[in-house]
Formats: sequence, structure tokens, C-alpha cells
Amino acid sequence: MKFRRKASEAEAVDEPAEVPEETAETAAGAGEGPFDVADVEGDGVQRVDLGSLLIAPETGRELRLQVDENTQAVQSVVLAGPDGALDLRAFSAPRNGDLWTDVRPRIAADMARRGGTATERQGRFGTELHCQLSVKTPEGKTVTQPSRIVGINGSRWMLRATFLGKPAVDPAHAAEWEDTLTRVVVRRGDHAMPVGDPLPVTMPPNARRTP
Repeated sequence: MKFRRKASEAEAVDEPAEVPEETAETAAGAGEGPFDVADVEGDGVQRVDLGSLLIAPETGRELRLQVDENTQAVQSVVLAGPDGALDLRAFSAPRNGDLWTDVRPRIAADMARRGGTATERQGRFGTELHCQLSVKTPEGKTVTQPSRIVGINGSRWMLRATFLGKPAVDPAHAAEWEDTLTRVVVRRGDHAMPVGDPLPVTMPPNARRTP
């Protein structure tokens, strides 16, 4: 499994860092995730610590960090595979609140502003958005990029997950990627944060950069 810092959503820079490859396991007897960090203490599963997100490495998934070119701040965690990808972003939320219901209309409005569409449908994790957006490839071609966005409300956090590629449009490929999402762990922290602020993602201290 590798870490790759990405300059933007479309391009990756040549600064990968490698971490040991492990096989992910679901905690025995636990319910379906994503989980709060308090719910998995002592479960024995090895996870990559990214600050607010803890990810159990899986065979066939490449772990990348999405980095803002200007601030160098990590914006999201991306799990990529041959057939698609899963973009993960965690946000501060009110205790026992429903931030996902509040932000869905904003995401849909942003899609419309950019010339795309966002349709609400029911899925495994509740109400989700099925989106279509025209984007330009590195070669300059305009293509339609489908995505499927789900939101999970947790304990003072909300996890937004975006499925890209086949998992966004093909149910046969979606289940395995959805299982990956259920193994994600969120660490909110005890510090005060405005509702809706992104939870910080950090490079793990044991990551090793390769040329």
C-alpha cells in the first residue's frame, strides 16, 4: 500500500510514501461501521493513523492523500483500486445532530452551479446523492464523471464518502467498496471546532517517502 500526495483531484505528484501492507479485518462482534474511535479500542485491528481517520489497509487498495497545492494541507483520503476510488472526508458536527441532511442541499446546489446534476436516492447508508459532472481530462477532453456521495453521522462528526468509477454506477462493484467504507474509523478529538469544519488529516509518522 502506498501514500501519494496529490496536487489536485486530477493529478498526483511523484512523492509516494510506503507503509506496510496488511490485511484488513472487521472487529469480531461489532456492528456495521464506519466507527467512532471509542468503539474500536482494543479490537486488535492494525490501522494506518491519519489523525482524524484510521484506515485498515486492504489488498488491492492504494491509499493516497489529497493535498491542496497552495496550503499543503491534506484535504481528503483516497482509496484507489483498478475499478474505482473512494474519497473520504470527515467534518465536525453537533452532538446527536444530522449534519448530512443539512449539507446535502448545498452539495446539490454546488453541482448545479458547476453545470452538473445531483439526485437523491436511498442506499445502504441512507439518503445519498448520485451526481453527474462534466470534467476535463489531462488530455483536454471533456467527459462526464459520475459519483455517488454518502454521508454518515457519527458522534460529533460526519463522514462524507464519495464513490468514483464503477462503484458509483455499477451495483455489482459497489458492495465491496461499501464494505471498505464500513471499516473506516473516525477520531473526532475533544477540542472545540465550528460545526462543518473539516477534521485534520495528517501524514502518519511511520510513512517512508520514496523517490
